[in-house]
Amino acid sequence: MSFNGAVTRLACMAAILAASWLVSPANARPLTLRTALQHALAASPRLTAAERDIGIASGQRIQAGKLINPELSYEQDNSLGSGPYRGTKSAETTLQISQLFELFGKREARIAVGSAGVETAAIQWKAVRLEVLSETAIAFLTVLGTQRRIQILDEQIAAIDKLSPLLQKRVDAGASSPAEVGRAEVASALVKADRERVRSSLASASRDLAVLMGDTAPKFASVSGRLETLGRPPSFQSVVHAIDRNPQLVRWTAVYAQRNAELLVARLKPYPDVRISAGWRHFNDTGSDGVRLGISIPIPIFDQNQGNILSAQENLAKVRAEREANRNTLIVVAGRAYDSVQGSLRELSILRTSAIPKARAAAQAISEGYGQGRYTLLEVLDAQANLTQAQLREQEAQQNFHVAVATIEGLVGNPFTLARESAR
Repeated sequence: MSFNGAVTRLACMAAILAASWLVSPANARPLTLRTALQHALAASPRLTAAERDIGIASGQRIQAGKLINPELSYEQDNSLGSGPYRGTKSAETTLQISQLFELFGKREARIAVGSAGVETAAIQWKAVRLEVLSETAIAFLTVLGTQRRIQILDEQIAAIDKLSPLLQKRVDAGASSPAEVGRAEVASALVKADRERVRSSLASASRDLAVLMGDTAPKFASVSGRLETLGRPPSFQSVVHAIDRNPQLVRWTAVYAQRNAELLVARLKPYPDVRISAGWRHFNDTGSDGVRLGISIPIPIFDQNQGNILSAQENLAKVRAEREANRNTLIVVAGRAYDSVQGSLRELSILRTSAIPKARAAAQAISEGYGQGRYTLLEVLDAQANLTQAQLREQEAQQNFHVAVATIEGLVGNPFTLARESAR
């Protein structure tokens, strides 16, 4: 079984029905994960900045390959003085052009630095893209999970309110105290208060998602998806192996090449370049002309670029340590997400096989028995509260599962292929 196949089954948030995204909240269809990801990629300023970094690096590479410009100089000697050198009759006029020639592959080394810089920027763009996708998916799942919490609380409120006619009949028949009416109203009000708090959280989560999509306020009425669909995770070793393909780690190969080229540039700098010059000289007093030729070579006796060479060596050695530190960080994050996946699955297994079915059966039996006078109102409310808490725990575990999956997918590289499978 391939890792990608296993991850595909992990990410059930991908089982989201494709839908159109309209601007008007009043008429908007539910926002899908696919649409959210598309808008986030199109609107992300971080992704735009990363694209500009590629352009910057490309410009630096172009500049690194440019030849050094020639120099043109004009000189006038023996003029504007005194005696026979008064005026310009005895002047000597020189027009000269010179060119510096880089030797020992210095230009090629600079080009190598620039090329590695472009590759580094391109890989970093991929890393930023993964981050945007992962963050957007997590924000989407937060909205989806919060919507489900409101639905669960609505169901509890409806169940409590459903008791009102039956409770009034019991009060009228003298089977229950009138105080129980107030107790039921208090229970309903408390759940409604909880619902308002969750609605506030939903507004914040929706705004967070909207900002990631390039809007200052949500332009969607709701999001659609199925949190209840789950899959089995691959082994953690498979996740660790896949992390090595994460752009954040792959980029270190390009960074190492860049630092190695920079070290070569530093080592080549002490090697002398040659400047060749050629000129024409005119002697005004005799009307004669002459040719001037020159060559100059610096002698690296005192400055052999020792400091810059040492700095470049340390930068090169630092790359390996930075990569390992980055890898360790990613493994820690992946490990926490993987543990969350496993823990959520175990929790959901207990909730679905035992807690929720039993809580639902108890709530139904007690509610029916209340009409027959076999249970008190307190027992009914307690049973309904237990069912609600179990359902809320299930929703939380489902959301934690999918958030952890999105986190893992943001680390293993090339995630959310599953999002394109959502229309099946």
